[in-house]
Amino acid sequence: MTRCYNFCAGPAALPVPVLETARDDMLEWHGKGMSLMEMSHRSAEFIGVAERAEATLRELLGISDDYAVLFLQGGASTQFAAVPLNLLAEGASADYVNTGQWSKKAIAEARRFGRINVVASSEDTRFSTIPPRDTWSTDPNAAYLHYTPNETIGGVEFHWIPETGAPLVADMSSTILSRPLDVSRFGMIYAGAQKNIGPAGLTLVIVRRDLLGHSQPHCPTMLDWKTAAENDSMYNTPPTFAVYLAGLVFDWLKELGGLPAMAEINRRKAAKLYAAIDGSTFYANPVEVPSRSLMNVPFTLADSSLDKPFLEEAEARGLLNLKGHRSVGGMRASIYNAVPEEAVDALIAFMQDFEQRKG
Repeated sequence: MTRCYNFCAGPAALPVPVLETARDDMLEWHGKGMSLMEMSHRSAEFIGVAERAEATLRELLGISDDYAVLFLQGGASTQFAAVPLNLLAEGASADYVNTGQWSKKAIAEARRFGRINVVASSEDTRFSTIPPRDTWSTDPNAAYLHYTPNETIGGVEFHWIPETGAPLVADMSSTILSRPLDVSRFGMIYAGAQKNIGPAGLTLVIVRRDLLGHSQPHCPTMLDWKTAAENDSMYNTPPTFAVYLAGLVFDWLKELGGLPAMAEINRRKAAKLYAAIDGSTFYANPVEVPSRSLMNVPFTLADSSLDKPFLEEAEARGLLNLKGHRSVGGMRASIYNAVPEEAVDALIAFMQDFEQRKG
């Protein structure tokens, strides 16, 4: 079997060692006569898996006991509603920063549950920039400030953490675990798993414990973080196999050298790809240089009529899922943790060859 290089924005590539371990465990987990997928989530075996996954994640990110770590379902999009339902009291308002399509979705959903103040937006630049902090019109009495550190569609990223007096809330679906992070600066972090954590179907929530127990009266039980925390993420049956796979990913990161080592690899991958784009008149990246993402690299061809042959030839060479999001077009290479450096090298070699033949 020959594996291709997968540049999908999500569900994204998983580390080969993780897949190999999961393959070997699939039919029978640790001599128990069944797969972990078939075991009760109340069993000692699965509880041990979940506890180890949480402990390793806490070690990787330096998460203190002041925070609850929750393994939930519903994707980051469900947390668009859960955030205001848990943090936005009646009559209060919340601040949001709009830097792309996922920010817009979070804002639209939050407005269903309370007053939302968009403190800054880069929509006038077609989401190719990050609004400077001194231009934000924040409310000193806001219940929280929400932002999206990395926008997968537009390929823009915050390379700094906003200072705010209100609890800081972040949708880190496409950037978490890609580098070290000071969790103590956040009130709440959430992330869909299908980028850097594991398979689709699992959602990670890291929430400061003093923010639990303040949900709106009509908050559904399944969206109440306090309920999830009090039940160790097992108020209902959790996505057991996804938790197991996430734990394997956390182990892989730890064995690699942790997040500092992963950050160095990611910076190197992104620098190579941006250098190839910037050194060409055939390819272009629309994002201002200081706001470029390390995880999602959009680029266009000088002649859009060549988009289709570019994708066809790339796929023939085992370079998959390079088509840009339907809302922006062009190409996009998502180079998450599990995308190896040789995949980026192979993509660059193909791009240069294609340019020589078509440019």
